[in-house]
Amino acid sequence: MPSAMFVDDRFIGVAAKFFALFGPPRKGGGAVAVYLHGEPVVDIWAGFAAPGRRWQEDTMAMAYSTGKGVAATVLHRLADRGLIDYDAPVADYWPEFAANGKAGITVRDVLRHRAGLQQIRGLLPDEADLLDHDAVAAALAASAPDPLRYKASGYHAITFGTLVAEICRRVTGRDFRDVVRQELAVPLGDNDFWFGVPVHERGRLAKLGPRMSVAKLPVDGLLGIAAAVPPLRSLRGVLYDGMLNSAQVSDTVYDAMMPGWNGVFTARSLARMYGAIANDGLVGTQRLLKSDTAARIAEMPFNSKYDYVLGGPPNHSLGYHRAIVGTHIRRDALGHFGIGGSGAMAMPRLGLSIAFVTNHLGNMVSTLGDARLPVLAALAARAARELPESESVRSAAAS
Repeated sequence: MPSAMFVDDRFIGVAAKFFALFGPPRKGGGAVAVYLHGEPVVDIWAGFAAPGRRWQEDTMAMAYSTGKGVAATVLHRLADRGLIDYDAPVADYWPEFAANGKAGITVRDVLRHRAGLQQIRGLLPDEADLLDHDAVAAALAASAPDPLRYKASGYHAITFGTLVAEICRRVTGRDFRDVVRQELAVPLGDNDFWFGVPVHERGRLAKLGPRMSVAKLPVDGLLGIAAAVPPLRSLRGVLYDGMLNSAQVSDTVYDAMMPGWNGVFTARSLARMYGAIANDGLVGTQRLLKSDTAARIAEMPFNSKYDYVLGGPPNHSLGYHRAIVGTHIRRDALGHFGIGGSGAMAMPRLGLSIAFVTNHLGNMVSTLGDARLPVLAALAARAARELPESESVRSAAAS
């Protein structure tokens, strides 16, 4: 872990924009990290992790759906070694999953959000049990899939992580958190991939805020309104009341293991992981993924069909989605954004990855997300395009 910030002088535009984002404590804080051809070129942080506590080099924050891309990468590591076949039925690894007409659902279907198991609201009688991985996994295995899965994807906002984690657990025989440590933390030399944060690490957590809203209307209430709009009818079912704000009112969410939404990371850890995806599977001298696996991930097919949960084309493939760079969804950028603004992506054609983690959720209009990461990504991509590929990485200390 670096003890001081650094910025390659060719990426100074990224740093200038980032530092302008944070100032007074009410704007919170964050970090951004960039890798180019498997080497770090930006690692900076600013602002406040909590009132009276500045963001530090090891501060980390819950990044919501950003964790889906991390969970998918763990699965790809297992597929690399032939332990998982993308086109095999999930029931080959998890026999109970075949119940209620799910015998033909494949691992690829899960990664593409086409398993038809997006419903979390009402899945268990007691909502407190929704933080229990075993209880949720058993309920999903017993559930019947939504027939809309045959027509389009249906964003598995919460259940995606449970499905991926249980597949990995069945394949390895190990708790998914241990699998994450072995498949990501150890090879990358970075421990900050958390799905459930140990008590002794919680002093590094940034406090999230403000509460989730759109035009100052609480999200929980808006979900009920969305259910009355035909293209968004399924949206209410993928969340449950209070879920999005749970980390702001209780530490209980940090006890749980729900890789679909409660992942905690540093920008550095995410950028390093995506740095391997952007660089033919290599980051530094460490090979995280085989070259053909990295290439398969980068080939994400463009899918213009709507998503029956989101009401738009998310372009999911192998656990990631097309990423927004600047004002455009790019075919040559992939990753996963989280609600509130955190996220990470790889741009394999440029050998570039970028990650942004923040505790200040969204903007004044909507706390659900904003353009901070897309703007920073556009600046990083512009800088990378202007560089000769063979030019060496030069770092300059940032004060």
